[in-house]
Amino acid sequence: MKYVRIEYAENIISRTMQGIWQEMSYMVRVENLSYQKNLEVHWRGEDGQWHQLEAGYHCTLPDGSELWCARTRRPLTPEHSLPGDIRFSVCLHCAGHTHWDNNHGLDYRIDADSGVIVYRDVPVQNLFHHPVLQGGKVSLSIDAAVRSSLHAKNVRIHWSTDKWQTSHVTRCFNRTNHWDMARGSVARNPNRHGWEIWTGRVPIQHSYRVEYAIECESDKETIWENCGGANYQARRSTLRVLTLNLHCYQESNQDYKFRQIAQAIQDFHIDLVCLQEVAENWNDGHGDWASNAARVINSYLPFQYHLHTDFSHLGFDRYREGVAILSKHEFSMTDSGYVSDSQDIYDIHARRIVMAQVHVPYFGPVNLFSAHLSWPEDGFYTQFDRMRNWADERHGDNVTATLLCGDFNIKAGSDAYCHIVRSSEYEDQYLKFINRPAFESVFGTGVADIGKAIGHDGRIDYIFLKRGSRVHSLNARELFTKQSYGRVSDHTGYYVEFELL
Repeated sequence: MKYVRIEYAENIISRTMQGIWQEMSYMVRVENLSYQKNLEVHWRGEDGQWHQLEAGYHCTLPDGSELWCARTRRPLTPEHSLPGDIRFSVCLHCAGHTHWDNNHGLDYRIDADSGVIVYRDVPVQNLFHHPVLQGGKVSLSIDAAVRSSLHAKNVRIHWSTDKWQTSHVTRCFNRTNHWDMARGSVARNPNRHGWEIWTGRVPIQHSYRVEYAIECESDKETIWENCGGANYQARRSTLRVLTLNLHCYQESNQDYKFRQIAQAIQDFHIDLVCLQEVAENWNDGHGDWASNAARVINSYLPFQYHLHTDFSHLGFDRYREGVAILSKHEFSMTDSGYVSDSQDIYDIHARRIVMAQVHVPYFGPVNLFSAHLSWPEDGFYTQFDRMRNWADERHGDNVTATLLCGDFNIKAGSDAYCHIVRSSEYEDQYLKFINRPAFESVFGTGVADIGKAIGHDGRIDYIFLKRGSRVHSLNARELFTKQSYGRVSDHTGYYVEFELL
């Protein structure tokens, strides 16, 4: 089985008012063997000197494989000529193994200013599809590489912004001066390698998503390029949520671990962060804002998030211990309150939770609760029901989604977990992505033995989504493990990514 494969490459010499540049791009398909992996393009120009170009993750395909892309831009200067004709191969490092696609030892080649060459055995290839629509973008340009031997008469884009309830058709054009118009290049269209570029522009306006397929019509047949039958999709940013118990300043090398948390928030572009065991110095009950753990983490982010926090009780005999929400987007409303019977700040079972309503671009209002509840024998059932009732009161027709996140101090599959399941209101979003059969059994068909259906899980931290919310999860991951940023607490973090329905 081939774990890495070059899909197509581009080699363009661009002439602009700022100078002359050679631009090279490589699109590579990678099997998702592990989250931790590294992909390099090894290339050399006409000077014979080899270079290593690091590729970055581009998108995940419907079959679970990934596309990775590498780009470089080299200027023409008095000291350095352009690379010219390129010879290259790709190398994947993953799970302690190295995998190559080097054209069976011959390397791949792409001439200077030749445009695009597709190395797959396909008649039509959608080029450099990007799954994310930038905010404010009202049209989408789509390029397709078509084999000249097809003698294509028409290339059309079939597209929809409402999951095919309605659909539209946009015509593509094959212009001989395509590369001059697009990049100031004299590359030919079609090129001498038998590929021609057809371009269309889809007017998406302010839609959240667009799905599309490319139709190529020739005298003999009609060919579809539709991502293996799944269609291509581009959408605005997703909603990314993280929950993590910080362990109340009990970690060694604490500052480094706070920086690791901030790095993960930055790397995963997380929108909403729910934190528990957020500590700050007790200071006779008055607190010490400078030492607040959520504030410290926020200070390590390149752009400060909006922060809402409150404390519940004295923790570890020296801290104000509480919960917090960090949000990339402004709060429309914030609140906090005890859900426990006790409100005594010297009682560990006094449990206050915080909530915020956040207006997320394209999603609208999202209600978020960050909670650290007691163990089942110490008040979980009452505390959860109070939080659920509070969340229900705040969930109006205008609210896109309600999320209950945090350390619930109950094991997945336990009697207390079953209490949440049987409420028929909230669903475990990490389970939904990681173990879909178990999720369907527990939250769908209503299996009697929930613990057996879930199996050994071990989680006590959750991201629950209210049924009827207008979002669904499309990705989930456990963070702050030995393999992912290292341990930063006695808990791991849970990350779930949502898209708008």
